[in-house]
Amino acid sequence: MARILPIASGKGGVGKSVIAANLGLALSRHDRDGHPGRAVVLVDLDLGGSNLHTCLGIKNKHPGIGALVWKREKSLSDLLVETDYERLWFVPGDGLLPGAANIEWFTKKRILKELESLPADFVILDLGAGSSYNVVDFFLVSSEGLVVIRPEITSVLNAYAFLKTAAFRVLARSFPDRSPGRTAVNEFVAVKNEGSGQSFLDFARELAERFPDDGPAALARLSAMKPRAIMNMGRSSSDAELGYRLRDIAGKNLGIAVDFSGYLLDDPAVPASVAARRPLIDCDPSSPFARGIAAVASRLASERESSGLELGDADDALPSLIAESLAESGSSEGL
Repeated sequence: MARILPIASGKGGVGKSVIAANLGLALSRHDRDGHPGRAVVLVDLDLGGSNLHTCLGIKNKHPGIGALVWKREKSLSDLLVETDYERLWFVPGDGLLPGAANIEWFTKKRILKELESLPADFVILDLGAGSSYNVVDFFLVSSEGLVVIRPEITSVLNAYAFLKTAAFRVLARSFPDRSPGRTAVNEFVAVKNEGSGQSFLDFARELAERFPDDGPAALARLSAMKPRAIMNMGRSSSDAELGYRLRDIAGKNLGIAVDFSGYLLDDPAVPASVAARRPLIDCDPSSPFARGIAAVASRLASERESSGLELGDADDALPSLIAESLAESGSSEGL
């Protein structure tokens, strides 16, 4: 079964698609016990704004998710497109058939099911920006989705808003439609005032006691969330403070432990690689950004897939990632 890595962001302009393309290529080249890299499928699920094909140098001429939504194609596997790179495949978005952003639930459910059956070790989902339920539902297909932020307070706050919506969605979908449990979740969200002392995790524990049929499973699903954050366009060690802000407010208000999986330096070679329509890790693997992506890929490839019930301690993760990236780039700013 494929290991699914959704990549999301609370707002646009943080480099999510560039990271998806480079991470996919890095994983496809990462050695596994002396053998060639992993089989990787990149899926463009930025419905309404698909552009991952540009980062890969693929022309927008292939049927994609839009064709599946509009019933022009039968299955997700029928949409696989070969790239110029070994062990890396691509599923286009909705560029040829706009309107797929308004995807119906049964179609979305079918896509979610087929993602796990794709012939790959890793399936990377490039999701749209923002906190719509379509985006959140695709993000929640895995308990270890990646959230991209940049060192700006607005980016951090939007990432927190995304995680808050995801936490709410986990609780709501754990109860049947129109059930007392789901009604309780909706009422809680409607009146919730951050800082009131009760987190989503506290509320989930309360639900487990009030609704013994579905509440314990809701609590388990919320506890299983282990989102990973990648800070992009980093400049100095002071960026760690903003990373801590996301970790702290997510832990305090939502009961979610955010783990940091990468710190990517602001690199002028990135826009040049986008213009060249080639992943930077292919154009210049020695560039600061490419080395950072390689480190993320190595970290992900060496870790076991989350069991769904483990919450890691990330207290020291971000400073070490920043120090590692700055040291590799030859910079000692702030250290």
